[in-house]
Amino acid sequence: MRMAAALAGGGILYASYPPRTLWYLAPLAFALFTAALRHRSARGGFVYGLCFGMGFMLPLLTWLQSFLGADFGPFPWVGLSLVVSLYMAIAGAAMAVVSKLRGAPIWMSLVFLGSEVLRTYFPFDGFPWGKVAFGQPEGLFLPLAAIGGTMLLGFAVIATGAGAAELVARWRAGDRRRALVLPVALLVLPVVAGAASWPLISTNAEAGTRTVAIIQGNAPDDGINLMYDTPILRRNHIAATERLAADIRAGKVAKPDIVVWPEVATDLDPDPTDDPELSKAIADVGVPFLIGGRLIENPTTIQNVVQVWDPRSGPGPRYAKQKLVPFAEFIPLRTISAAVTPFVADTRDMIPGDKPGALPIDGTTVGVAICYEVAYEQVVGDAVRAGATMLAIPTNNAWYGPGEMSYQQLAMSRVAAVEYGRAVAVSATSGVSAIVQPDGSVTRQSELYTAATLVASVPLRTTATLATRLGGWPEWVVSAAGLAALAIAIGSRLRRRRANTT
Repeated sequence: MRMAAALAGGGILYASYPPRTLWYLAPLAFALFTAALRHRSARGGFVYGLCFGMGFMLPLLTWLQSFLGADFGPFPWVGLSLVVSLYMAIAGAAMAVVSKLRGAPIWMSLVFLGSEVLRTYFPFDGFPWGKVAFGQPEGLFLPLAAIGGTMLLGFAVIATGAGAAELVARWRAGDRRRALVLPVALLVLPVVAGAASWPLISTNAEAGTRTVAIIQGNAPDDGINLMYDTPILRRNHIAATERLAADIRAGKVAKPDIVVWPEVATDLDPDPTDDPELSKAIADVGVPFLIGGRLIENPTTIQNVVQVWDPRSGPGPRYAKQKLVPFAEFIPLRTISAAVTPFVADTRDMIPGDKPGALPIDGTTVGVAICYEVAYEQVVGDAVRAGATMLAIPTNNAWYGPGEMSYQQLAMSRVAAVEYGRAVAVSATSGVSAIVQPDGSVTRQSELYTAATLVASVPLRTTATLATRLGGWPEWVVSAAGLAALAIAIGSRLRRRRANTT
């Protein structure tokens, strides 16, 4: 019964995720999960955590099948789901141990969030996909992201569910009213705090506005094979840029101030005179561009970059992606990996950047995070703290098919918009592209696998949210508190054992 509850909890957590708008199912998922763990052994908690993780991650990551295709079979998809689920299994074991402490729902919530911090950074720069907060781009809890980032937002979701489970358990056990105070508080306070925090979210244009155009040139749904067909991405995006220039001349659309291309939409040469075609397309529009591309300085030095390109002076400052995707943009454990798949032999390791993505353009500063870097506080937060007044997220989602991957990533950008109080321009090769306001609302959005151009005005903002000022501290606090609770619970158990043997 407990195993079924944990598995169902994982499935319900998946159902709460975008593109669905069922954010309120997430607390129910954690109510089932924490109920399954309550007063269990660490071994039992590990099993229930694994069930919860697989129930969540297997459906969440089905887009990996579209990326890799039939030749690879289901093993990478199932394998990655299992690896991520192991973090949740470890969390489940620790949550079962701390479930015997007073105030257990709080400690269980912190322990689970601590496991999210661990998998965000370890190993190989981590894999933050599927954090609890990223399923909450709408709903009552979202404003909490502006206060404590993804940690506070995730805590509100988990604690609400854990409080509900504790309330039911104590009620059924006939506990006194005083014993019900904590679970009732956990059930009510996060919802009230989220609703009360909405006035903190502002979309005021503190430093003016900019009209932004997003170019979505489109790409074929070829999965991993698209890696070897950069020319088609380039052709499509230059053609879409030429259409934008024609529409501006015809008065069909307002002339933008900034144009954003997606991630790796072209190969870039350090010498701008080698690319007259791109220079002409940009000059025809007549405004600065952010161009996502592969910068190939020599056969062994490749970076995933976003380049400022002025219609008059040409290429300017650029940002190089810091958080590279393991087994795609670089190959860890190359010798072992080569024994598993021949794909490794054709993959050159990209070189990560080491500077914040704060690019000066058109009299302002745009914060850039490439693809799933939007999930990393270290990347987005550093750009905002370096002066970014809006954010741009160029991404290449064409590899991943018509599934839910793009919508899951857009949800991350919506949460980031609220967390940092900045408008976000999401530019994707094949969709979904979007204009996101600082309150997380989407005012323009494209469809998947279509050519599209989105043009909209966004506010430029300078106020730093509390989450921006705190930076990575919530992650440290959550991790330390979870570990402290685990140490106390283990120490208490050891003392009881010694007492029983004397």
